[in-house]
Amino acid sequence: HAARAVPIPADVFLLSFVRLQKLKEAFHGKYGQEPLFFACAPGRMNLIGEHIDYCGYAVLPMAIEQNIVAAVSVSDSKTIQLANTEPKYKDFSVSVDGLSIDRENPQWHYYFLCGVRGIQEHLSLSSLAGMCCMVDGTIPASSGLSSSSALVCCAGLVTMEACQKALSKVTLAETCAKCERYIGTEGGGMDQSISFLAEEGTAKLIEFNPLRATDVRLPDGAVFVIANCCVEMNKAASSHFNTRVVECRIATKMLAKARGLDWSRLLKLGDLQKELQVSLEQMLELVEELLHPEPYSREEICKTLGISAEQLCEDILSANTQHATDFKLYQRARHVYGEAARVLQFKAVCDSSPADAVAQLGDLMNRSHASCRDLYECSCPELDQLVDICLQAGAVGSRLTGAGWGGCTVSMVPGERIDSFLQTVREHYYAPDARRSALEKQSLFVTRPGGGAAIFIEE
Repeated sequence: HAARAVPIPADVFLLSFVRLQKLKEAFHGKYGQEPLFFACAPGRMNLIGEHIDYCGYAVLPMAIEQNIVAAVSVSDSKTIQLANTEPKYKDFSVSVDGLSIDRENPQWHYYFLCGVRGIQEHLSLSSLAGMCCMVDGTIPASSGLSSSSALVCCAGLVTMEACQKALSKVTLAETCAKCERYIGTEGGGMDQSISFLAEEGTAKLIEFNPLRATDVRLPDGAVFVIANCCVEMNKAASSHFNTRVVECRIATKMLAKARGLDWSRLLKLGDLQKELQVSLEQMLELVEELLHPEPYSREEICKTLGISAEQLCEDILSANTQHATDFKLYQRARHVYGEAARVLQFKAVCDSSPADAVAQLGDLMNRSHASCRDLYECSCPELDQLVDICLQAGAVGSRLTGAGWGGCTVSMVPGERIDSFLQTVREHYYAPDARRSALEKQSLFVTRPGGGAAIFIEE
């Protein structure tokens, strides 16, 4: 399963030949030389299982055809030079001995350097090869389709190949999941895992600790459509995302304390369930019994856990959640345990494929969105409006996908309704607004499960 130097399959090659030629020309124009190899990493669309990977629970994503590709040459120049085919992403150059990542300023090149540094540290490389890289991306930025994680994965793959090492896809995924934390995002590993472990034609159930991926065959007769609400959300630049991570961490500790466990070593709601050896349904009952719906103050948390305000800040809160004053522990825990159960139900329906599979899966997607909106509060008015329009247009299920607070919806649409569905969504969501209308071409598209990250050598 090593991800090194695989020749690119002929059909993929034909599809992307024009794009690669253009990238090769841009590379030559910038650096005056030919690339040695290309690396690509796909974006992803999560079908169900939102905000639960960092709680230790399985998720159900698929890779999409949109991806990040880098053309690369290697030298002993001791510098990494980065350029992007999109002019708004500025060139960047850094000495291999001076890699630093500014988490206060999440620019595109810092995501690339996360991947470089992660592989360097994993392999304990004292020094790195010099590289010239030209990056080309087709994943819309800040859209909830993992453009930033795909860039980190692509950079990790580039670094591995430039240093002539070979790592398994699982190791690459685990390493790239950890190294995105250099930029301050405390994610759970879904995005990097699917980017490396995806296979054409199948979604995957991704489970953690240990990381593993199982094929999930989606029902025939349903098409998945991505629609971008055109509100951008950058996880690293805002604290919404890390606040949710912290709320889940505190909920874990409060529930553990109430059950007389050693709460100080438990960090994830999933670990708590393992420790108690009870079902997800029983965890939901515990949440009802032991947590109150009103927000928890810092004082109440400190008093319950018997810690000082300083200990809360140092041991539990993350760097960009130091300002948080109220924590909705009940709502966040209810979402996580409910969503974890929906993921398993979704897979069970796909596996047994009953006659009404499409309707059952649609219902699970709708319940997932309601939970994201009402309990996890990671939706926004535009996403909610878009979900409503998608359902009215003929989708059997529609929900936000990705972190939320903007970005995309995924809808499951019966194949025979697809044309009228796309037409209705265009007319009701995109056409009335000039900005959305201008973005519509790259914002509304049918998708199918794509393949995972790969390297191909320039023949």
